[in-house]
Amino acid sequence: MTSPKPEAVVFDLGKVLVDFDYGVSARKLAARSRETARDIEDHIGHPTLLFRYETGGMTSREFFRDIRDFSGFTGTFEDFADIFADIFTPMDDMIALHAELRSRGLPTFIFSNTNELAVAHIRRTFPFFARFDAHIYSFLEGAMKPDPKIYETVEKVTGRSGAAILYVDDRPENVAAGRRRGWRVIQQRDSRETIEKVRELGLI
Repeated sequence: MTSPKPEAVVFDLGKVLVDFDYGVSARKLAARSRETARDIEDHIGHPTLLFRYETGGMTSREFFRDIRDFSGFTGTFEDFADIFADIFTPMDDMIALHAELRSRGLPTFIFSNTNELAVAHIRRTFPFFARFDAHIYSFLEGAMKPDPKIYETVEKVTGRSGAAILYVDDRPENVAAGRRRGWRVIQQRDSRETIEKVRELGLI
């Protein structure tokens, strides 16, 4: 018996629809700081700091003050916000896939471990970002993937569960958490492979 098609597609953001590189912002911050780009990138990427920021445990200004105090960055909060968030490049083939799914009437959703500054920048910069039915962000939900709590939120927001959800994410632990809930999952390693798997499901 053929399984029914998924009724909604849930996309991770980073490394699925947009690529990113914290090294870009670290180099720009280092040009106005006492610390090296490597040290700044390591500090930004420290699991404790980023976890607090991306689960709403600190505000954007508190995050800025932490980076400023560590690095000696001489710019304003606005300077920092522009530099910190300007790290994304579009993954055009995946954005085109999303557009094709939308054209076929399929509901789509963003599900991302992310932060306020990144979301504000992406919203301003990439028009495709507005073309989703809803967005689920870790910093607003107070939980990060693969915490089951935030997956429950996805099910509430989409109004679907189990195999009715197709979930695309690059992180194996995040994909595994979706699979445990009965979702259909694709771990993105290569966008061409992802697109082919979506095609095999009969969605495009």
